[in-house]
This record gives sequence, structure tokens and C-alpha cells, in this order.
Amino acid sequence: MSSSEVRVAASEEGAGLRSFMDEVFQVFQRSEQRRWAQAYLWALLHASGKKTPRSMALATSLPQAASHGLHQFINASPWDWAPVRRRLARRVAASTTPYAWTVAELLIPKRGEHSVGVHRRVDRATGRTLNCQRALGFFLAAGGHAYPVGWSLVLGGGWNADSERMRRARIPAAEAGRTVADHVVGYAAGAAAQPHLENLPWVLDLTRCDDAAGVLAGLARQGADAVCEVSPDQPVLAGSRSPAPTTVRALTRTHNARQTQVLVRRDQHGRVVRAVPVHTYAGTVRVPGAGGADGGRAYLALERPDPQGRGPARYWLTTLTGHRAEDVLRLARGHAAALTTVAALGRFGVLDFEGRSFPGWHHHMTMASAAYIYRRLTCPTGPEPPEAPPDAPSRAPDPPAALTGAPN
Repeated sequence: MSSSEVRVAASEEGAGLRSFMDEVFQVFQRSEQRRWAQAYLWALLHASGKKTPRSMALATSLPQAASHGLHQFINASPWDWAPVRRRLARRVAASTTPYAWTVAELLIPKRGEHSVGVHRRVDRATGRTLNCQRALGFFLAAGGHAYPVGWSLVLGGGWNADSERMRRARIPAAEAGRTVADHVVGYAAGAAAQPHLENLPWVLDLTRCDDAAGVLAGLARQGADAVCEVSPDQPVLAGSRSPAPTTVRALTRTHNARQTQVLVRRDQHGRVVRAVPVHTYAGTVRVPGAGGADGGRAYLALERPDPQGRGPARYWLTTLTGHRAEDVLRLARGHAAALTTVAALGRFGVLDFEGRSFPGWHHHMTMASAAYIYRRLTCPTGPEPPEAPPDAPSRAPDPPAALTGAPN
């Protein structure tokens, strides 16, 4: 059978899924690519276990030729992932009310040395050394959820200095040497051009970032607002005439120059269950950058002690100097939502790409994002999305009638 016979079967969820596919994959110029994109998304949604072309074809009883076709669509078909991701962001914005951009790191464990971008790295959260890919996910925070609409692969180890290795993996030369700050600021520049999303603040955790000042300086150059958790030792400049260097922890503990607000949390019956003091520096501060203060941008510094009194305090810098501390910390929850999403994305295949090419990795991660977003938008409440929707039939819907030929 020819590839023109590729169809995603009608099912109980067929109308909604077809509408989603038609909107997101409209950017593909070739009908062949659209059909294989639909088949790959369908397989991500309905296959259990590891999400590779071969395992997805076997798990969903796709035709014999499906494994090869799915592999070709991800690893060989020369499609641009950026327009697909923009359509995903547009779909999220149309279905929810995003209030912030945020970023979360994903370390993808790998065996061997051949996967694109793989290198040995210390996981700062656990202290363990991993052989892994280091990815940054870019999310739209909306409600209590975060939706993955972009990805970057951060190169490390010997990749940046090995031009031949980069050529074999089809990594653009411009990717060499890019830092986390470069990736975040570069993505923010593109996000600023997306309709209805251009003025959202950036909610970031910079506590383990090697170049927090670089991230803040880059966002400041773009005029983007930010709510950033920083380490206690984050350098800041206080004072207007002759700014004095200090740290955010020392600054917020200067008793004669701080203000305290008590945030009260109540239960469903209106009873107070917790009262948490939040300290803010009475003035504004600036962050030292490569050329002095980063463009003169003013920040508000906040300190929130551990509500249980057992752990260290947490600190934030924000450009939203006119906002209440309660509102700033509410925005900061967007990053926690992204971490929850990262944990759930494993069931949509973000850890499973086995190819060796840079475009293939981005293709797969884009499709995994599409699968997650579709499932989350169709299952907006309750626990993280299951392998299939709660009302799915006992068996997976019938797969595409035939999958032969290769996408181009």
C-alpha cells in the first residue's frame, strides 16, 4: 500500500485528536510528513513502555513497515521543529491562560558515548556523576500546570571542541560553546515575538546556575520581567549613588532596611493553617554584570524563611518591584509546576530517544511535547496524564490502516 493510505483511525477521542493534529501539523508542507507526524503522535499516546520507533510499532500493533517509517520521520526527514513548537505554544495559549515562561533542566541518562550530546556530568541535586544528555525544557505555566513548548540540548564534555563529532551528529556550528544563559536568553528573544505571549515574565530557578548574572543581564537587555530564585550568595549592588556590593542574604537581613509581610494560608473552612513571614529589602538593588550593573535594571529582593523552621531560607530577585510579595511568590510556583511536568514527561518518551543526530533529538522531543500537551489539555484535572485517557476503550484504538514508504 502507498503512504497516501496512512490514516489515524477514528476512535472515541478521534475528533479532538484529529483537530489537534490538523492544527499543530499544518506547518508540514508535504502531506506525507503530516501523515507520519500523526502516526508518531498516535503511537506516543497509545504505546506503553519505552517509546522508540520499533517498540511503538510493536506495542500498538502497527503494520510491519511502521517501525522503519517512524524512524525515518524522526531521524531523516528534514522538517523544521520550530514552527511546530510555536503552534503548540499557540494551542496552549488558546486553551489556557498562561501567566509565565519557565525553564527546567532534564538530565537524560545514557549508556555509551554515541548519543548526541552525551557526556559525563555531576547531577547537583544528587551529587552523582551521570553519563547523560543535558536538556533544557521551556514551559508555559498556566493554572497549576506547565506545558513544554521548547527544548535545548546543552553540549558538554568534548563536544564543543570536536568539530568532526559535531558534523557527524549534524549539530550546527553555532551550538558550540553555548551556555545555559545563551540558551535561555536566546529562547526568550524568540518568545518575545510570539503573539499574546510576548509580555509574560520569566520564572527561573538560578540557584544552581553557573551564570545567573548572565541570565539576568540577558533578560534585562530584552526588557523581559523576571522572578528568579537565587542562591543566598548571589551578588547584588545596593544603594543609588555609590552602589555597595553585598549578597542577597546579607541585604535582606539588614533589619533597618527590610520590610516584613506575613503571608497567611487558610484551609477550605477559612481557618489559618500557616503564617509565613516574608522579608523584602526596602529599596531596589541591581545585579553586577559583565560591564557593571546589567543595564541599570532594578530588582526587588525577597527572603522567605522555611515555614517549618527546619531548612534554610529561600531568596528571589524580581523586576516586578511594584508587586506584592504574595503575588511574586505565587508566580514563582510556575517553576514547581515545570518540575512536576518534567517528572511526568517520561511516560511520553523524553528519555527514550536512541538516535545519534541533533535534528532527530529535537524532532523526538517536539513530538513528545505534543503528546503531553494534547493529553494534558484533554485531561486538565486530576493526576498527571495516564498512558491513555480514563474513558479509553480496553484496547487501544485501531492504528493507521497502513504505513509504508518513507516520509520526505
